[in-house]
Amino acid sequence: MPTMELTDWLDEFSGERFVWYVKRLTANDTQANGSHQAGPHVAKEFLFRLFPSIARRDIKNPDVRFVLHVDSHADSREVRAVYYNNKFHDNPTGGRNEARITGFGGSASALLDAESTGAIAILAFEMGDDGAATECHVWVCRHETEEDIVEDRVGPVEPGKAVIWPPVQLALPTGPAPRSSCYLDDSEIPSAWLAKFPTGSQLVAKSIELRPDTALNPDQRVLRRRACEYEIFLSVERAVEMPNIQAGFGTIDDFVARAQSILQRRKARAGRSLELHTREIFIEEGLKEHEHFSAQPESESNKRPDFIFPSEAAYKDGSFPAGKLRMLAVKTTCKDRWRQIVKEADRIDEKHLLTLQEGVSENQFQEMVDAKVRLVVPAKIIESYPKSIRPHLQTLESFIADLRILYF
Repeated sequence: MPTMELTDWLDEFSGERFVWYVKRLTANDTQANGSHQAGPHVAKEFLFRLFPSIARRDIKNPDVRFVLHVDSHADSREVRAVYYNNKFHDNPTGGRNEARITGFGGSASALLDAESTGAIAILAFEMGDDGAATECHVWVCRHETEEDIVEDRVGPVEPGKAVIWPPVQLALPTGPAPRSSCYLDDSEIPSAWLAKFPTGSQLVAKSIELRPDTALNPDQRVLRRRACEYEIFLSVERAVEMPNIQAGFGTIDDFVARAQSILQRRKARAGRSLELHTREIFIEEGLKEHEHFSAQPESESNKRPDFIFPSEAAYKDGSFPAGKLRMLAVKTTCKDRWRQIVKEADRIDEKHLLTLQEGVSENQFQEMVDAKVRLVVPAKIIESYPKSIRPHLQTLESFIADLRILYF
């Protein structure tokens, strides 16, 4: 198909006939970490919904073929959705029980290009009259402006969390199931939160209450609490918004305004969540605010890094040794946005960046090294990075240990 703008593509491949699967491509998806997955992971249950004919165990490895168009990169090919069910045939103890889409054409596909690691990809499946998908149109975002456009439609797309999106509906949870222990029943939600949506700090405080986890190391703690906080957010969102949705809307403008309000709230939460959790962990680990770190300090005019160590005052004190200053930026994803931190905190030569992004390409990592940006990644996520990069990553726990050596 002719080259088109993303906004036109989103309009063309949305509506009642389409179901979107939106995710950030991991290094495992793009094979940047040397995996042989041969395509982006799509949840098995979702593939069964799209292709009911493969959701069976009575025959070995049932499959279906369909055409997939990567419209962002003018690439079309026939691919295969297959349910690998050897576990129920040849190997009950160690056989596979997973569904995949294969046949993307190797690194020639934007979906398998190492440079696409961290990018948002939309898989728009067109549904036929029989309830099965007939083909798929894909857009792999090429820069952060396109990612912003997508997130304006579907809300934040975080690493490790796919978004299933029927664009003509508000994809809100319909009830507490399936829920984890952090998903609040209506009776557990403070009444004040129903009148005024809780702030990010209040949500983080609640997640700490439900997941104290002080025996866990900082890497484990930040991931568990963020997952908990997200479930709390969704439960409050359901309680606040479902009555409005069920009451209906008088005009299309009313509907659009409510949808935009929900999406903006989701983006605002995602934008500060990791930073707020990190601040609390610093305090739990014995770092005192304004003595060992400053949050959102002013380094230079119109520059506000997320954290400076040991303090904003020390940074602005010209007699304080520059070699003992540290800066930490916090970005859930860093594919394009890491460059924003290079010009923050001029006195600090090497910038540290905490991210949850599941891998970067070797080329992009080298760009970071050249720009003197060092990645801080929770230990559990390090395995998603190429083997050549892993030794150069720092965990949050080791970053905090370095701060103790400097300031205690």
